[in-house]
Amino acid sequence: MSASDEPVRDGTEPDLAVVVGERRRLINLGYRLLGSLAEAEDAVQETYARWYAMSPRQRKAVESPEAWLTTVAGRVCLDVLGSARSRRERYVGAWIPEPLPDRTEWGGGRADAGRSGPADPADRVTLDESVNMAFLVVLESMTPAERVAFILHDVFTYPFAEVAEIVGRSPAACRQLASSARRRVRAEGRPAGPPAGQAALVRDFKEAWEAKDIKALVGLLAPDATMTADGGGLVGAVLRPVEGSALIAQYVVHIADKAPGLTLLERTVNGRPGLVAQNSGVTVTVAAFDLADGRISRIWAVRNPEKLQAWRDDAVR
Repeated sequence: MSASDEPVRDGTEPDLAVVVGERRRLINLGYRLLGSLAEAEDAVQETYARWYAMSPRQRKAVESPEAWLTTVAGRVCLDVLGSARSRRERYVGAWIPEPLPDRTEWGGGRADAGRSGPADPADRVTLDESVNMAFLVVLESMTPAERVAFILHDVFTYPFAEVAEIVGRSPAACRQLASSARRRVRAEGRPAGPPAGQAALVRDFKEAWEAKDIKALVGLLAPDATMTADGGGLVGAVLRPVEGSALIAQYVVHIADKAPGLTLLERTVNGRPGLVAQNSGVTVTVAAFDLADGRISRIWAVRNPEKLQAWRDDAVR
């Protein structure tokens, strides 16, 4: 997909509207590959920087700007994933993907920094099953090459010939990478859609939390439930997962005791019912949930303020 300085085909430089119009798709791709809106935006910015660093002659030589941008963005994300592994080894506590609000609740973060009014729809990530928190956590267990091959082929339906150009391996090797990633997803038993009754279960959990009712909380949690928190070393958060319904219930009640002014709100988190905790009107925690056999099996509580920028606005209320 690269351009050259060879004599160019007839025609003008690619339509600016077409090039800019790819931004939303690239952000969607970048978020699924990286699990971070901030990193996805950086990757897309780098992609456009490389596009505009070419001469007009080189840009004219690109047969498909869309394919060129996807190839470059995919390669940038692949590089970021490689370096992210070492960075996350030094991360304080657990690393959880950045949570995303529903578009009707989108706040003012990096996506609209310096602008007034609502965020540009091109900066928003389309919420579907490929961005639910449980799915993103499974993606974190994959190698960078597995993740890129799987997302590009299984989620964005790119043929393996194009995936191979991005990953730098043969189409057959990319097919094997995607197959390996698929096995990881199946092993986790990821459902095809939101579990039935999640909204009601999350609401019951919220009410039991507010009432500090440990018995009710235990009843809503699977016996082997796990709660993982991400403070990034910037705010207080348990560094290891809390395991077991009784310990989780005690822990959340302890949090309620320490923060008597905490307000819990039912919100959509990565396309599924979740909870947002606010202190004096400021979002301090976003919690995503996963269910098993009609009970809450996993909770991911993101407290790292750097991952909550999209939630820190009057629009989330």
